[in-house]
Amino acid sequence: MRRVGFVINPVAGMGGRVGLKGTDGKVAEARERGAEPRAPDRAREALDSLANHADEVELLTAGGEMGERVADAAGFDPEVVTRPPDETTANDTRGATETFAERDVDLVLFVGGDGTAVDVAETLADLDSSIPILGVPAGVKIYSSVFAVSPPAAGRIAATFERTESREVNDIDEDDYRAGEVHTELRALVEVPVAEEVQSSKQLAGGTVETLAAGFAASVEREAQRASEGSNGRSPREPGTTYVLGPGSTLGAIKNELGFEGTSLGVDVWRADESGDGELLVLDGSADEIEAALGEHNVVVVSPIGGQGFVFGRGNQQIAPAVLRRSEVEVVASRRKLDGIGVLRVDTGDPDLDDDLRGWRKVRTGRFERRMMKVV
Repeated sequence: MRRVGFVINPVAGMGGRVGLKGTDGKVAEARERGAEPRAPDRAREALDSLANHADEVELLTAGGEMGERVADAAGFDPEVVTRPPDETTANDTRGATETFAERDVDLVLFVGGDGTAVDVAETLADLDSSIPILGVPAGVKIYSSVFAVSPPAAGRIAATFERTESREVNDIDEDDYRAGEVHTELRALVEVPVAEEVQSSKQLAGGTVETLAAGFAASVEREAQRASEGSNGRSPREPGTTYVLGPGSTLGAIKNELGFEGTSLGVDVWRADESGDGELLVLDGSADEIEAALGEHNVVVVSPIGGQGFVFGRGNQQIAPAVLRRSEVEVVASRRKLDGIGVLRVDTGDPDLDDDLRGWRKVRTGRFERRMMKVV
């Protein structure tokens, strides 16, 4: 029988949809902006998968929103080992992890982001424990290589893994992140189950994207002019097209080529006119602001995270399913970045939409070049 310690950071990821780029110290503001808890649904997906793939599981968890309620709803009969208060903190995650270690669990399965991973990993390090951990991705920023690629994958891995390996827990300062600067810090090395569906750590180094950005901007102008001259059919670049431009340095170069300074780590909305110029409609928008700015024809432009391959669900949760269902999707990336990925991944929080997005897709890699990449 496998003994699993299960803990949820109930506020993880709440800042994503409302454009806060993280929830550390921002829970009240996220709620004021209308944010809804994301972690419980992700946790339920993972536990449903765990139940489907495990013969026998003894589940230890924290009380209330930190695990007990979701475990009960998923049909488990968990042993509640801690009783946190209604307003939980990182110390409650650390306390639950310490108790899991004392009870000698086979795995700590946690739901959250990099901050939660740090809480779990540092607690085990303080105890000189080598218990493996595995993350169910629910946070806004996920730079660590201790997370499964999706909640169902986390459940499968927790139920079936046989070996572990050492992996990195990284974190960033969210205030710097909101200001447009990314400085990762290695916080711990931990044991993690060996499985293909455990994501890699995010690679920050990238290649030159100037040619790619110039080619994208030129295509906006060219197709706008063609449409204004009366070309037949509806062009994907005709005047009035609304572009939802995701975060990252590649998109930052595109924004500069389009003639405006966007936010480097947020999502901006820009609408083209007949000349290929345009108007910035939303700067660093929330999901609701982005959806409200959409027009008749919309294109979401994103670049995958280096080393991981995620195009949706990591750092750009503001591009919500409601936006994607009204838009075309264009993926852009340098050849160097794609060489280090292999496949693209999606994790929008909407399983049906994820299925729709999967398959082969052309990725713009230069002024004219494209590469076929599979979305899995």
